[in-house]
Amino acid sequence: MRLDDLRYFVAVAEQGHVGRAAQRLGVTQPALTKGVQRLEASLGLQLFERSTRGMALTSVGSVFFERARHLCLGLDEAVQEAGDLHLGAIGTIRVGVSPLFADALVGETFTRLLRQRTGAKARLAISLNDTLLASLRLGDLDLSINALEDTEPEGLAQEPLFDDELCVVLREGHPLLERPSLRFADLASERWALPGTEVLARRRVEARFAELGVPPPAIVLQIDTSITLAPSVVRQSDLLGVMSRFSLRSPAGAGLVALPLAQAVWPRRIGIVTRRGAYLSPLVHRFMELLRERSQEFGRITLSSGAPASG
Repeated sequence: MRLDDLRYFVAVAEQGHVGRAAQRLGVTQPALTKGVQRLEASLGLQLFERSTRGMALTSVGSVFFERARHLCLGLDEAVQEAGDLHLGAIGTIRVGVSPLFADALVGETFTRLLRQRTGAKARLAISLNDTLLASLRLGDLDLSINALEDTEPEGLAQEPLFDDELCVVLREGHPLLERPSLRFADLASERWALPGTEVLARRRVEARFAELGVPPPAIVLQIDTSITLAPSVVRQSDLLGVMSRFSLRSPAGAGLVALPLAQAVWPRRIGIVTRRGAYLSPLVHRFMELLRERSQEFGRITLSSGAPASG
């Protein structure tokens, strides 16, 4: 079995198409096709169902793909480790981060890293939690900085950095703020702007509604990618939204206030997520050390507002 054939197989399985896989790997389509055929012949197995629409894994191929993908990742990491040992501090770190913390946390930390390791380079992916964790699982990222799950996801390791809060926000002067004896059940009659169903913040909100026996929130605006659109719409309407306490204290929170209701607040932790057992270069480890140092000062400013009222 040839290593190149295994890589060809993984690329075709991920792309579902020989042409796209060949383009990604920088090889010709005939070479890639022959490599996959060689692999199937050496295994005595049919790994793909071929059609005019592309290449679909067989049931056997799906099982083999998971093993092969992890093997290729491990080999790539072994090559990277050997290079790190040879080159020392020179290298590239691949970091994913929630938009909330890209500038003040990750940007500042990388600036500090550059002062110590002038040859360091970084690739920064700014996105929401679900996208970042998917990239991390595929080996496209070394680490991600985002809100941590209550239960550690399978195959991933979480390290808390600092505490934050997610809170329900609304515009200044919103009619709800004038309502006496405000209760969480009152939120059932309001309209909401929330992220998509795969985002942790959305799941926290809906779980609280279910926990208190309140009908689910009426979502009139679902936002899957933008971090600036929701505050803008909430600021100019009577919609409710959710926002990090840190973000609320930033320019993005201008004209917005947190709902003074204890049940409309979700304590959470921001931290580092890595793929369990993955190789991390010395440069990545140093970046993580600087992240911890930066987080000690960064975390002090996120929860400086007063506690919400009981609800």
